[in-house]
Parts: sequence; C-alpha cells; structure tokens
Amino acid sequence: MKIVWRTGFIRLFLVGGILWMLLILLASLFHIWSCQYPIIFFSGMCNKDSKVFTMWSTVGLVKNAQLQHRCPIPLANDPEKIVIPEGRTPDKIVQNLSYVMEDELFSNGSRSAPLFGGYQSWAQREESFKLKSTMKVHCGFTKNGGAEMSSEDINFVKKCRFVVASGIFDGYDVPHQPSNLSTRSKKLFCFLMVVDEISLDFIKENVTVKEDTKGGKWVGIWRLILLKHPPYDEPRRNGKVPKILTHRLFPEAHYSIWIDGKMELLVDPLLILERYLWRGKHTFAIAQHKHHHSIYEEADANKRRKRYARPLIDLHVKIYRYEGMEPWSPKKQTVSDVPEGAIIIREHTAMSNLFSCLWFNEVDLFTPRDQLSFGYVVYRLKGLFEFFMFPNCEYNSLFVLHPHIREHSSRIEWVTNWDQLKGNAKVSNKGKDWDQASGSNNLVESRGGLGLWTPYPGNLDAVVLPPVIRTSKAG
Repeated sequence: MKIVWRTGFIRLFLVGGILWMLLILLASLFHIWSCQYPIIFFSGMCNKDSKVFTMWSTVGLVKNAQLQHRCPIPLANDPEKIVIPEGRTPDKIVQNLSYVMEDELFSNGSRSAPLFGGYQSWAQREESFKLKSTMKVHCGFTKNGGAEMSSEDINFVKKCRFVVASGIFDGYDVPHQPSNLSTRSKKLFCFLMVVDEISLDFIKENVTVKEDTKGGKWVGIWRLILLKHPPYDEPRRNGKVPKILTHRLFPEAHYSIWIDGKMELLVDPLLILERYLWRGKHTFAIAQHKHHHSIYEEADANKRRKRYARPLIDLHVKIYRYEGMEPWSPKKQTVSDVPEGAIIIREHTAMSNLFSCLWFNEVDLFTPRDQLSFGYVVYRLKGLFEFFMFPNCEYNSLFVLHPHIREHSSRIEWVTNWDQLKGNAKVSNKGKDWDQASGSNNLVESRGGLGLWTPYPGNLDAVVLPPVIRTSKAG
C-alpha cells in the first residue's frame, strides 16, 4: 500500500507541475499577445516594463524591448574651445515675420475683452500654415492681454543673446541650480526663470531670494522674471507662454534652451548648443518621446493619466483627424510625431519663430497638451520646417528630475464627461468630490481653449479616431 501510495503521489505531483507550467506559459503568451493587439481593452493589460516581457524580449521572441533610459551624449570635450558660429542662419523661406498685436474685430469694439492669444478665426488659422516670404501671425502678447514684465526685467533681458529659460507657475517648485557650468557659459548665458506671483511668494518662503541694486531678484544663478496678470485661468496653460514663446519674451536672444522648472540641468549649455544645433546645422532640436510616436497614443495616455478633461482631448484630436492628421508610421519623414517637450533647443530664426507661434496658437486654441499639437503643426507645414529630433536616452542624460514640492492638480484634469465640464455633475478626485452643480463652478476656461467651444467649420460627428495600441503601463 505504501508503494502504491507513493507512486500515485509522485504521478500527481508531476502532473500538477506540468499543468502549472502550462498555465504560466499560457499566461505569458497572453501577456505578449495583448501587447501586440490593437484593441484598447487588451492592449491596456500590457506592461512592457515587466520582467516577463523583458525576458521574452531578451531571447528574441518579442520585439520592442524596454528602451534604454539614459545613454552617453556625444558631447564636445571642452566648452571653452567651442567655436560659436559667426552671424545667423539665413532665412530661406520665411524672411520677414511680424505679429498681430491687436485684433481688428476687437479694435472695432465688437469684442468684450482682449485675449492674450487674440481672436484668431478659423480662416486666419488656415492661412497661417501657408508659408510666404513675409508673414504676419498671431503669437500671443496681444495688447492688454496679460503676461506683462516689469521695466527692470525688460531692460535686463535686452542684453541677453544666449538664454537658458525655465518657468514655475502655481507655486509647485523652486529653482534648481544647474550643474557642471563652465566659466565661459556663466558669462555668456542669461539664466531666466519665469514665474507668476503665486510662485514668487512660494519661492521666497522656501529658498533665499536676493535682490540687486536695480530691483532684480535672484536665486543663485537664476534671474526671476515675474509675469504679471497671468493670461489664462489654467496654470498649465500659463506655463506654455515662456516655454513656447521664448522668442517673444526675450526678443534679443539669438539662441535659447528651455528646461522645465522641475529639472536640474547637468550639461553645460554651450555643449548642448554645439551637439544639437551647430554640429548638424540645425535651428530647432527636441527629443522624441520614449513611448509614443502617434498623437493618438499620446491623447489616450493623457486621458488615462488625467492630464486634461477627457471630452476636450477627444475633441482636440478629432479636429486634427478631420484635417488629415494620420497616425505616425515609418513612412513619415519624421522620427516621431510626439516630442518630449521639457527641453527645447532653438536658434531664433524667422522659421523657428514662426513654428513656435503656430505651435502656441494650437495650444491657445485647443487643450494645453502641447505634445498633441507639435506633430500636427509639423504636418501642416508639409516638411518645410526642418528640425532635429534626438534620441530619448540622450534627453534623459541632460538633467536630473526633481519631484514637485507639492501636488499639482486642478479639477479640469479629472473631468470625464461633458456634464461635469459644464457644471452639471460632481468631479471626483481620489475619493474627494467637487460639487459642480452651480454655474459659478463651471470648468470651461474663459481665456483659453476657445476653439473647443467655437463652432467648427466641418462635420466632426463622422470622425472615428484611429485605434491605439498602448505601449506602456504609464503611457
């Protein structure tokens, strides 16, 4: 009996082990299959950061292994020996660029209040994408639209030809001092930190702010530039003003490097200009997104991560789809349609400035998610805007990312339907309900995103957004 019992137990153990291994194999295969399947329900189960996916990728059974986070940047050896190009890159297509400072409709008294981005019509928007040697476009900073600088700051930035710019809005960060700066760069560059009044007070409470004899405020190497009268209701939209319109804030600058306020720059700015602009004779450089190539992937991730109201993100990309914006594919001339916008490197040529204006106009007109608008503007310019989109792993080697000091979130980011957006329902955030029942709590922005509420000259009802394959858990 003992022998029979032992033999039966061993058989049971072996059969159970085989069934368990088959179950693990089937689960692994289903995981891999879900990563390749185009339906969102299944692709949402995919986790390309998991050990299982990495293991199968290592043995070559699946593609798209986890991308390298950081990699060495092929920098020049010594910033002191870099030769700065003489003169400016010649403007071949757009040679004269000017800006709309006051809308004709507003000057005739037919509008109630000026807007920072102006009252751009659909026809004016369409015309702005047709490149000519002389152009006049909307580009923020319309008369009495907000975002004014003090006379002391205006006089200071007039001398700045090389700029490292950053910005903090709504008081959720403090300036981080850049590392590894050469003596030459310290003398050559202006380090300009653009802030609103809330952030200026927050910075004063948390770090030492020094004031010079001319009234300039400093945190280490950063000169604080106060923008009075924020032009938008939404802090994230206000942050796009210095980020995208750097050439408008600092009109005397020849070159600029933008970095987000939560970043600590690790690489000397002269080495950055040499690597990303001068070496390849580029005038605009930006990194490619780590996970996304298509704006429709990015829109899906924005909704999942609650970056803005879901119905407005859908409407934004529906307009782009109606206007012919295809999902990214290797057949396109660009490396990707989606950038990592936290670092932007520019020579302020007429063409580069025009692109920044058109990019900002989309952010002003629709959602503040600028990564959705970048690839669309590139598409509308039909390959005439040339730029360098560098590897994401180099991008991550340029900085150290610091966490926000406090949580930064607004109600509109948690909106999931039109009733919530219009103030007819509650908005929930991690168990907390905001009562939106009164009209005074309406979440519709009054000074930005007005294109989402202006009748569109086309039928969007029949527009079907392309299917999205989710390429990462975080997105």
